[in-house]
Amino acid sequence: MNSLSEANTKFTVDFFQEIRTLADNIFFSPFSISSALSMVSLGAKGNTAREIKDVLHFSEVTGEKTKTATTSQAEESGIVHQQFQKLLKEFNKSSDAFELRNANGLYGEKTFQFIQEYIDNVKKFYLANVESLDFANNAEESRKKINAWVESQTNDKIKDLFPDGSLDQNTILVLVNAIYFKGQWLQKFEKENTQEGTFWLNKDVSKPVQMMSQTKHFRFTSLEDEQAKILEIPYKGKELSMVLLLPNEVDGLQKLQDNLTAEKLINWTSAEIMLETEVQLRLPRFKLEKKCDLGDILKSLGMVDAFSPHKADLSGMSQDRRLAVTKVFHQSFVEVNEEGTEAAASTGVSIGVTSAPMLQEFYCDHPFLFFIKENKKNLILFFGRFASP
Repeated sequence: MNSLSEANTKFTVDFFQEIRTLADNIFFSPFSISSALSMVSLGAKGNTAREIKDVLHFSEVTGEKTKTATTSQAEESGIVHQQFQKLLKEFNKSSDAFELRNANGLYGEKTFQFIQEYIDNVKKFYLANVESLDFANNAEESRKKINAWVESQTNDKIKDLFPDGSLDQNTILVLVNAIYFKGQWLQKFEKENTQEGTFWLNKDVSKPVQMMSQTKHFRFTSLEDEQAKILEIPYKGKELSMVLLLPNEVDGLQKLQDNLTAEKLINWTSAEIMLETEVQLRLPRFKLEKKCDLGDILKSLGMVDAFSPHKADLSGMSQDRRLAVTKVFHQSFVEVNEEGTEAAASTGVSIGVTSAPMLQEFYCDHPFLFFIKENKKNLILFFGRFASP
């Protein structure tokens, strides 16, 4: 298991458990969020750095918990930053099979002098767009410029990431992550097989949906203890896949979520557990758009000092002690149809070898979890819950 992908899976589950009560439908990119926060950790020191790395689970997977809080960032996190660099270079390559782009941006108030080594490292490891903007005198123009950059990086799917009034003259540092994915299914759903179906929100309430259908061989497993099943749909090129986690019962998602851990997710989706099986799959067409300020969520997860002007230690970024993170916004988009998936957030794929003897049914006609992953590294790029059309 690649250490960064394991850390990313742990952060994914932590983040989902933190936000799962906030809305019926959920969609976010854990990799996009963690790469942006890791840019901050590159310039953080002391307890500020330790909190960020603990939230992202970097410390445990790189063996850093044994080191002191004063150890330099270069010594402590070199492995993580180098892994990000390698992944980002791979992701931003064009492919005939799919399009996957990840872009990072760091925008600082121009009156703050950034340390050149930090700027160089952010560009080197995170391929980041680094700019100084005049928040103090022209926050509105700065807001529009950041939004335009995000829009250009996500094929116009993420618009107005920062709403009116979200940045002002007190803004000092803004982090932006943008990730875009568009891929075709390895085996497309035939449009003539799509029919109006019923999606059950619970045992008593349902809504009509356009239900896609196909019977093919997929990697599949049934989790008897969890009363749920998992299926993987590969995208063309087989480098990315969508994985569906479906409870057996209409109201079974609560139990599945309560029991969900990173360790279980890694085990459930392993090559030893998921076997190629003939499955009759029914999956609704759906589109989700989500937008949130991550500040309170990250504080609840344990990243507190970075947001405090009095406690933030970003001295690896700037010698000005007033520097603190003021906003971390995240916006995501996904559309799933017969052709494939378009997401301003990310995707994954994988296929097994053995086959099971009987035809399985996998009807996504009630709330389910899903994620898109990169198969080689087993890296979760997007994670979501579809609970209400």
